Parts: sequence; structure tokens; C-alpha cells
Amino acid sequence: MPILGLCRRKFDELVSSHEFLGDEVEVVTARPLAPEEAIGVPTRRDFPLLKGKEVMIQARFRESSGQAYTDMPAPFRGSLADVMALPLETNFERAVFVATCNAVMRHLGLVDRTLHCRDNEPEECARLLCEHVSERFGSPPVAVIGLQPAIISALAGRFRVRATDMDPANIGTFRQGVVIESAERNHEIIEWADLVLSTGTVLANGTVEDVLSDKPTIFYGVTAAGPAKLIGYERFCPCSH
Repeated sequence: MPILGLCRRKFDELVSSHEFLGDEVEVVTARPLAPEEAIGVPTRRDFPLLKGKEVMIQARFRESSGQAYTDMPAPFRGSLADVMALPLETNFERAVFVATCNAVMRHLGLVDRTLHCRDNEPEECARLLCEHVSERFGSPPVAVIGLQPAIISALAGRFRVRATDMDPANIGTFRQGVVIESAERNHEIIEWADLVLSTGTVLANGTVEDVLSDKPTIFYGVTAAGPAKLIGYERFCPCSH
């Protein structure tokens, strides 16, 4: 079963067990966030959110919110049953599902930190991730799937790093001496690495199957909060809210 399909099956079992689907009062809303709403005003200005390539959408369920990156934002309003009926064929549908999953699982206390870190917290996250990798894995060659500039800059000073991205404007550019390669080379780079660090955005853009392997894999970012919990993968996101 495709990974997102597995997530939906487990999420459906979860919301059904709490009888949320039949509650017409509960409404999920999702809307694109302006960059400053999502990430604040960080010192470095090369984050994808600030360049307009991707935006964050936010879903709210009762008192809890969850977010997800997408390159296909649009407003959405409906019940949980409406969300569960989405075919998950487009980046928009997948992002609404993932953001909603994050919001509902936060409401249930199953995940936390479902809102993006702000201002200069991404730099602190990158520093903490380096410490986490070193403590857990020593000095592995690391594959970074998805350009997160602060993470690559921090890792490059301590580990052998190869990184990929889907944005043609980033491919062939350098971050702290690390060339950003095409996502078409994900398989090759994951084979090279001993550890995979992947943006959770792969869960919303339909490419998660290209990332998973028998290598240790850690998802970073708010997008992966609920899905990573549902499918049993580690997520690292210490500075989100």
C-alpha cells in the first residue's frame, strides 16, 4: 500500500474510534499562510517559504492547528469526512489531508510541535539536529532530501553531505560547499548515505516513496508530524510550536 494510503487508513481508524467523522459541528479549515505568519522574520532570507516557491497551509480542528508545506495552496473548508473523501491525487489534496492529520492528532495529544518554528529558530533547529545526528550515529555520510538551507549549512561543517531538491532554480547551486543535486538522483544519493534526513514535504507532494529505504531515516519539519507517527518513522522538529 502506498505510504500516504497507509496513513489515511490508520488516520481513518483513529478518527472513527473517536466518532469525529459523524460530528457535523466540527469543521476543518485550511488556508495559505503569508510567509511572516509561518516563519516570522529570520535573519537569513533563503528559506523556500520566503522565496514564494512553497507556502504553508494551516488546518484547524477544535482548538488545535496543524500545518503542511505545499506548492499548490487554496482555501478549504469542510468536515473531517470531507477530508477523508479527498482522493489525494494532487499536492493540494495531500497537503489538506496532512495538515488536518496534524491538527487532529495534536488535539488528541498524539503529536506536538505542529506549527512552524519562527524567526531564527530554524538556525537553532539545525544546530540541535547536528548534535542529534552525532550522538545517535557518529559521523555518517548524510543524504538531505529537500533544501533546508540552515540544516545543510550546519551539517556541512561536520559531516559528508549530499543534498537534493525539486526546484530547478536550486539545482546546481552550492550551500556551504554542498552542491544541490536533482531529486531525480535521490535513489543514488540514498544508496551512498548511511543516514537520510528528509523534509516532511515529501508526504504532501507525492514523492515519499522515492525517499524510504532500509537506511535510517529521520523526517524534519512540521509537515511530517502526524504521518510519521502513524507509520512509525522518527521526526526531528525541536523548535516548532
